[in-house]
Amino acid sequence: MRVACSNCNLRELCLPVGLTSEQMERVDDVVAVRRKIKRGGSLFRNGEAFTSLYAIRTGFFKTCVATEDGRDQVTGFQMAGEIIGLDGIVNDHHSCDAVALEDAEVCVMPFDRIEEISREVNALQHHVHKIMSREIVREHGVMLLLGSMRAEERLAAFLLNLVQRLHARGFSQTELVLRMTREEIGSYLGLKLETVSRTFSKFVDDGIVEVKQRHVRILDAEALKRIVNSQQECR
Repeated sequence: MRVACSNCNLRELCLPVGLTSEQMERVDDVVAVRRKIKRGGSLFRNGEAFTSLYAIRTGFFKTCVATEDGRDQVTGFQMAGEIIGLDGIVNDHHSCDAVALEDAEVCVMPFDRIEEISREVNALQHHVHKIMSREIVREHGVMLLLGSMRAEERLAAFLLNLVQRLHARGFSQTELVLRMTREEIGSYLGLKLETVSRTFSKFVDDGIVEVKQRHVRILDAEALKRIVNSQQECR
């Protein structure tokens, strides 16, 4: 299905703002097609040749790599309005699997077209650089999570980050549906499943969140922020 970025309600999340109509037409040329991925299906796999970046239009993805003992290590969660596939740029091959956590649709953006049009539309080139920089910052944040935070701090930071990203897409600041399992959350945060469940239960007991299966309501966002910031103040 051919698609025009100029008519997409997510364009402000995916694309630079302030483009002229002529520049927008050029950017429209970047997007080749939309592609639908069923829940559990792969958008791309580790080792697969890199050809395109993907703007997530609907749905949720996880990226993961297989460890030496055969487990899947989750490296990130991506949602509508975010770009996925940047891992393939460095070696022309993807270094992880991207798996849909629910039925999803992506806009396929061939990277050679992005490079070509970026030379003509400086704002697009700058935007791609910002996306790459954001990924670097995110990686540093994950390293901080895994390297120095206790279980409560890790889960609190995860929930705050998730609801902040969802709010930027027009969703509630206090309610979210977890598209990933607690086991996948644990894999991402470097925690055992039991620890994730126990920490959720503590947050419930403390009146910080309300949990009904995968539906989470944040009752006290300030308490979550205090949990995250308390250890940073101590350091």
